[in-house]
Amino acid sequence: MNIETLQNGTKVFCEPPHFFGEDALLLAEFARVKPSDRAIDIGTGCGIIALYWHDRGHRGACTALDISGDAISLVESAVSENRIDHISPICADLREYKADKPYDVMACNPPYFQNSPASQNAQRAAARHETSCNINDVCAAAKRLLKNGGRLCVCMKPERLADVFCAMRENKLEPKKLQAVCGKKDFAPRLYLIEAAKNRASGLTVLPPIFP
Repeated sequence: MNIETLQNGTKVFCEPPHFFGEDALLLAEFARVKPSDRAIDIGTGCGIIALYWHDRGHRGACTALDISGDAISLVESAVSENRIDHISPICADLREYKADKPYDVMACNPPYFQNSPASQNAQRAAARHETSCNINDVCAAAKRLLKNGGRLCVCMKPERLADVFCAMRENKLEPKKLQAVCGKKDFAPRLYLIEAAKNRASGLTVLPPIFP
């Protein structure tokens, strides 16, 4: 098991295949949770997004949801080690999960790939390929779990951007913000960060690209 320490001292427990990369950190920052927001991290893995929010001062109720019991065990270890009482690790299928109260914010770093060869490791394949859920499932969960005006934030590869927009609108989620992530100034984006709001009017703001 590896232990990573975030900027303000929050420890994150990781082990194969539940590591985190730059994409998850960019998404956590892009989501901009307020300190008291009721938030949920779907497909949490090692819990990096929920723990990043905590590290930056979020103290509202937060659900860290994953279908993998191994992943949730890592989040439970981090919650215990960091003495966090507002993050609730839950092992459940996002397609079936129901909450007692709606959420203000949902974040999901979803599987990127549809038809690419999947890893032989079943859990790694599920994290990267649409084997157990797809972007439509994520958006349907957001429609069910978010309050009116609640925000869904996801990241996705450029070639899947049309799929994301279609899935959002099919589930009453209006794309509101779009930001490109570029490796170099003169190169095409490698990733997009997208925010949608539930049951809101159309109007998309394209933010300046970022170069992490």
